[in-house]
Amino acid sequence: MSSMTEALDWPFFAHAHRELHARLERWLADPASGLPQPLPPHAPRAELDAHCRGWVQALGHGGWLRHAVGGKAFGGESDALDTRTLCLLRETLAAHDGLADFAFAMQGLGSGAITLDGSWALKEVYLPRVARGDAIAAFALSEPEAGSDVAAMSTTARRDGGHWVLDGEKTWISNGGIADFYVVFARQVEPGAAPEARGTKSIAAFVVDADTPGLAIAERLDTMAPHPLARLAFDGCRIPASQCLAEAGAGFKLAMRTLDVFRTSVAAAALGFARRALAEGLARATTRSLFGQKLSDLQLTQSKLADMALTVDAAALLTYRAAWRRDQGHTVTREAAMAKLAATEGAQRVIDAALQLWGGAGVQSGQVVERLYRDIRALRIYEGASEVQQLIIARELLKG
Repeated sequence: MSSMTEALDWPFFAHAHRELHARLERWLADPASGLPQPLPPHAPRAELDAHCRGWVQALGHGGWLRHAVGGKAFGGESDALDTRTLCLLRETLAAHDGLADFAFAMQGLGSGAITLDGSWALKEVYLPRVARGDAIAAFALSEPEAGSDVAAMSTTARRDGGHWVLDGEKTWISNGGIADFYVVFARQVEPGAAPEARGTKSIAAFVVDADTPGLAIAERLDTMAPHPLARLAFDGCRIPASQCLAEAGAGFKLAMRTLDVFRTSVAAAALGFARRALAEGLARATTRSLFGQKLSDLQLTQSKLADMALTVDAAALLTYRAAWRRDQGHTVTREAAMAKLAATEGAQRVIDAALQLWGGAGVQSGQVVERLYRDIRALRIYEGASEVQQLIIARELLKG
């Protein structure tokens, strides 16, 4: 198995990527960085929210969120987002703390549409605050009846003079309840006209501040791997026309372009979880005594460890191939889908195997492998479920 450091010697990476990874490792290990301590199991929601805010602030003050924002004029490290950098940071953060990865990823995804298509004025208002960790971003696409099936979206946006009025619901919104602003996708409807029942051609995109009248947190949602999550309600939510990112015909494309940037980084996060699980499994196997020998002396254990290492390296190669190709300017629809599918499904298997090596201790609340077991499950669903990735791969093959 290649370690993260060894993988950086692959031709996908430049010297700057190796330096960046080394700096992040030092920052995470340095007590002077003042990082949030691991959240205890079953922490109250207020403590969870504060923990995530703490990570956003720490990542901002450490300069890491500059890599999640595009445009040097707006606080970004460079003018274009570098996919390999996003992946390296997410993999390293995920191996350290799943909520650290979550905080970084959502700052990028939540502001990504502004980076890609925002006006100068919108970029100037929002992106520097995201890069500093002073504002928390969120991406609001999913609805109760429109998750993977975006064409079923029912939230509407109607023109009213110099404003837009939003009505409807969004759900499963990460950072919901703590975000300072949301990038919201809605079906554009002309005054007096009925909204389309289905389709993506009428979808538009908007930036909505969290304190806008007519926007409410309808419900906070709890999951097996806790993070801030909510259902949003829009009831006559009135926003200035200047807050529109993309009108009908461009909104859906903007959503997909944003997801294309960050989908490969989801694979990297899964890879970080898998690497940590393999390290935990190795540590347990080489120190635990069983039947008068080390657990690692058993052939069944060695077979399991070999499969885990193979899965990790295969996922790493697919992930960084996709990241490298995107940074070379290639379309990576197929490669990103392959990376996400292989890395998330593979990480689930690796983590399950690591937990098995830990035996009864592995399911004890608070153990690293128990936390990883809960952390990985959502990655097989969000930003395109595994089944959706299979359809994408097949569709791209059939195109050829």
